[in-house]
Amino acid sequence: MTSAPERPLLFLDVDGPLIPFGSSAGEKEATAASPTSADRGNPLLARLDPGIGARLIALNCRLVWATTWMEEANEVIAPRIGLPRLPVLEWPDADAGGTPRGLHWKTRPMVEWAAGRPFLWVDDEIGAMDRHWVDAAHPGPSLLHQVDPAKGLQDADFHALAGWLDALPPG
Repeated sequence: MTSAPERPLLFLDVDGPLIPFGSSAGEKEATAASPTSADRGNPLLARLDPGIGARLIALNCRLVWATTWMEEANEVIAPRIGLPRLPVLEWPDADAGGTPRGLHWKTRPMVEWAAGRPFLWVDDEIGAMDRHWVDAAHPGPSLLHQVDPAKGLQDADFHALAGWLDALPPG
């Protein structure tokens, strides 16, 4: 009996992709109201699109937080955008060193977590060194998708992610 193939991983950053840094039309109203305790006093949470979680789930990937928000992403972000609790990628000790110059500090832990499985990385801080390093160090398919941090995830981003997933060979 064959088991179903494991879904590709989608490593998801918060600041930039989910919370865009550009101005938001509803931000003035949101910042005028007093923040709830879940807001942690962060007026940028008003920039979250409550429907984006459903769009991420529809990609049919295994979603993993890859953000400095760590477990707070499950407590603060996930409920606001309709996501369940997700696994959180743990980051190495910043003092451990060993990261080549120009390589994002998230890149190596993601490749290790993926362990050869197909993965997408959605972030606003992906560079050429990350792409070269993943190509050399990761034997499976990968897509490092850089999001415009002023706009966050847009329709074109979702089309690119879905197109890459559709092109993956079965199983």
